[in-house]
Amino acid sequence: MYSRGQASQLRQAFWTAFGQYLAPHPAAEGGKANWLNYRTGLKHVYFRMRADNRVASVAIEITHPDAGIRELFFEQFTLLREVLHHRVGETWEWRLNTGDENGRLISRIFKETAPVNVFDQNDWSELISFFKPRIIALDEFWSDARYSFDELK
Repeated sequence: MYSRGQASQLRQAFWTAFGQYLAPHPAAEGGKANWLNYRTGLKHVYFRMRADNRVASVAIEITHPDAGIRELFFEQFTLLREVLHHRVGETWEWRLNTGDENGRLISRIFKETAPVNVFDQNDWSELISFFKPRIIALDEFWSDARYSFDELK
């Protein structure tokens, strides 16, 4: 077991190392990307990477508080499902209404891997190998797909 402070330091060290590892990789549209805090340009649509002591995930999260609008965004992503799966090279999970860590209803399109532990430095290479190709593929997907959402802004 780790103290709260130790856990925070290990988590921060992992994400710092991951950010440094990806820093030289340009975004799909050229230029620098903030891989850890990726900006989709759409309010309430986020690309998120998470890791804890059991599982790691990469996700597209739609957090709009209005269920109808959240569903419209999810439906638009559904129209692009095959494009996304082709770009990432695998099938992801799709959940229209699921809870987040704060108990709010969100929609989530994601891929997970387990067992991994962000607090075990021996797992860091596995975590980086999981996150890197998927966040880069999401960026490539988004460089084309974002225009499909212009009418929903």
